[in-house]
Amino acid sequence: MIKATNNIRAVKEEIRRHYNKGVCVHVELGRNKSADFTGVLSGVYPALFTVRPDDGSYRGKTAYSYAEILCGKVTVRARDPECGA
Repeated sequence: MIKATNNIRAVKEEIRRHYNKGVCVHVELGRNKSADFTGVLSGVYPALFTVRPDDGSYRGKTAYSYAEILCGKVTVRARDPECGA
């Protein structure tokens, strides 16, 4: 499968559009494992972005780099009913 050509600048612009909005996050953990959760994109920084999960028992944030999106390890999309809004 060939991935669409993107660059860091395009990824950063897409993430900035979701700032302070609900998102669905899919993370590939390796060895056929993955994690899905919903949250609010709470921080956009030059090298990474943070997501505050909606799960009340989780304290803190998760941080991801833009490169993780480019290589397909992390997928972030706007929240919709399918991802457990």
